[in-house]
Amino acid sequence: MMARWIPLLLGMCLAACHSATTPLDHDAYVWQRQWNTSVVFALNQSADLVRDWRVLAAQTDARGQLRLMAVDRAALAATHRPVILVIRIEGQLAQWDEDALVAQILALRDAWKGSALVGIEIDHDGGTARLPAYAHFLARLKPALGKLPLSITALPAWLSSGDLDQVIAQVDEVVLQVHAVQSPRAGLFDKALARVWVDRFAARSTKPFRVALPTYGTRVAWDSDGRLLAVQSEAPVLAGGMEASELVAQPGEVAKLLTSLRNDPPRGLSGIVWFRLPTPQDERAWSLPTWRAVVTGAALTNQVTAFFQGGATPGAADVILRNDGDIDASLPRSIQLPAGCTVADGVNGYVLGFRSGQRYLQRAQDGWLHGHRQRAVGWVRCDAASGQPTMVP
Repeated sequence: MMARWIPLLLGMCLAACHSATTPLDHDAYVWQRQWNTSVVFALNQSADLVRDWRVLAAQTDARGQLRLMAVDRAALAATHRPVILVIRIEGQLAQWDEDALVAQILALRDAWKGSALVGIEIDHDGGTARLPAYAHFLARLKPALGKLPLSITALPAWLSSGDLDQVIAQVDEVVLQVHAVQSPRAGLFDKALARVWVDRFAARSTKPFRVALPTYGTRVAWDSDGRLLAVQSEAPVLAGGMEASELVAQPGEVAKLLTSLRNDPPRGLSGIVWFRLPTPQDERAWSLPTWRAVVTGAALTNQVTAFFQGGATPGAADVILRNDGDIDASLPRSIQLPAGCTVADGVNGYVLGFRSGQRYLQRAQDGWLHGHRQRAVGWVRCDAASGQPTMVP
């Protein structure tokens, strides 16, 4: 009798093992050029989720000289988490003095001795034509660092180059970026395309790798000829333009990719790196509760309501969206106005539209509404018998 059960038990075991999720480590980029109490608060509130902090420590200027950031080392130490120092080499930098840059990076490493430093990362988004020179630089830097691990960020565009293998060979770990890697008109993040890139990189890489996932949005402006004028994300940028769009990484879409990577991890995937650590003052990043929910796999419940609120002009009312939950919510695609509302217009990313004789406020720009916040998206004049607006997801 027992022998009959063996195949069934083996089948149940295999099914259970196949359906089990793979735990992934989570790192976070601390990408602030100006540290303040908001950054320190975010560090303290997030340390329990994070394996390592990847801290923007220096960036090259137009001449290739390394400029150091004023990092709050005491705040980092208080979290009791290891630190990886990230050195950003601008992608537009055609060439640099290898000897000088290696010496500057080693001086930075030495300045952090006695801290929880566990690695150096180079962030360089150069074109594929520059990969041979980049591999040469990394081959110089790696032995100079001794036993300190070296990681780099990588772009999906590099997958088309045969020189990528030589770049990967010089480092201990790679972080594949799958956000903001296409033309802004293609959007900020595409979960299906990101998964394709991850699988392609896994088939190519001989080293452990992580995937950089986004927690932010950005504003992009074009001129009348369609030329890109400005990208505003981490800091305000003063730029006019005939056209501007808000590009966002929706928490629900990012969570779906994260679930896919947990349920079906590609070979070599060792974890996730989040760009960037959200702070309470970062208006273009998710809220901290939303980021925590995505990382931990908690439900992203939508608690947004639409209603009329008395406006400043007599006889008019504002159309308000309010999020009563803790989790950031996607802005509804449209808001249907009651038939008795004969005059209306949209604001803050919404415009007036008509469909089948019905007035709507249509979403013109993507975005989200932070938890426990509200936003005016239009104004109306309605008769006394009119009801409340209705959201269309």
